[in-house]
Amino acid sequence: MKMKAAVMTAVSKPLEVREVELDPPKSDEVLVKILATAVCHSDLNVLNDPTTPIPQVLGHEGAGEVVQVGSNVKTCKVGDKVVLSWDPACGTCAFCRTGKTNLCESAFGPMFGGTLMDGTSRLHMDGKPAYHMSLLSTFAEYTVVPEMSCVKVPDEMPMVPACMIGCGVATGFGAAVRAAKVTPGSSVAVFGLGGVGTNAIQGAKIAGASIIIACDIKDDNLEQAKKYGATHIINTLKVDDVPAAIKELTEGLGVDFAIDCTGNTKVGRMAWMSGRKGSTTVVIGAYPEDGELTIPAGSFHRVGKILKGSFYGDINPFNDFPIIAQMYLDGKYDLDSLVIEKIPLEDINKAFDAFGDPNANNMGRYIISFE
Repeated sequence: MKMKAAVMTAVSKPLEVREVELDPPKSDEVLVKILATAVCHSDLNVLNDPTTPIPQVLGHEGAGEVVQVGSNVKTCKVGDKVVLSWDPACGTCAFCRTGKTNLCESAFGPMFGGTLMDGTSRLHMDGKPAYHMSLLSTFAEYTVVPEMSCVKVPDEMPMVPACMIGCGVATGFGAAVRAAKVTPGSSVAVFGLGGVGTNAIQGAKIAGASIIIACDIKDDNLEQAKKYGATHIINTLKVDDVPAAIKELTEGLGVDFAIDCTGNTKVGRMAWMSGRKGSTTVVIGAYPEDGELTIPAGSFHRVGKILKGSFYGDINPFNDFPIIAQMYLDGKYDLDSLVIEKIPLEDINKAFDAFGDPNANNMGRYIISFE
């Protein structure tokens, strides 16, 4: 079929809305009509990456309706509303067999190659192959994805808020609920209040934390964090000793859980230092490959603290996407205020331009709506 899609044709250049051709799904694949897709900072990372195969249809936070399924597909059917996962698990590797589906490696070879799971593409432009982003390519009217990327959500779930569940929302929620395992009555500090950090705050609140300290460098973000559940705020640029300030708010002990969403190793150290004895520090932000995270070695064995890296918030999409969707429908999870603006596909570069504006709202998502 022919369709419109936002295509990366050159590194760090604006996307082009072009006509592309999409092949039908193979036996283990699903054709989805995209109804809404969010623009995430990871899309910008791919756009700026010189190793990205091009031309490539970007986008990885999407939701829509199943319109065709391959002959072997069993987990969804035509007419289902689905949220798409960019990290489909194989179900049989050592990690999947022990329930750590977020650590499955099966998708990463095809992902970096810009293909689907069998190493081939369903996309064509100007008579030549085009590439997929994260096996999803949601900046398009339709997409073909692996069966294990399709997670059914309730039919009454609106697709605009639903599309954000596929990445930033689930990652932040999972960082608090699955990775940190925040407990009722505990204290939590969240560092970095973008799309992930905001949802880590919501996850901590849902888990029953009594003290939630939001830490960021933007006063606007800090004020907004209060509506998501933050009980205290700290501008880390305006405080000389952030761990000391956090300890003042927690009986001089530090927090039970610290979550670093920044991708900055200096902040990672700050998060670690803000935890009390027996605390857990979760790193959810992506540190640079050549970065180094340093923490004090003296008396390390005496403090009983845990430092944990978390990928995709330790979630299982088939378990956690429907949970988040149902909490939204029950009025217990705020997704609507995370929508910065709904825009047509033709205006997609407006969302990318906002990433370079230090005054722009970065606590939510621009949404491409096809509804």
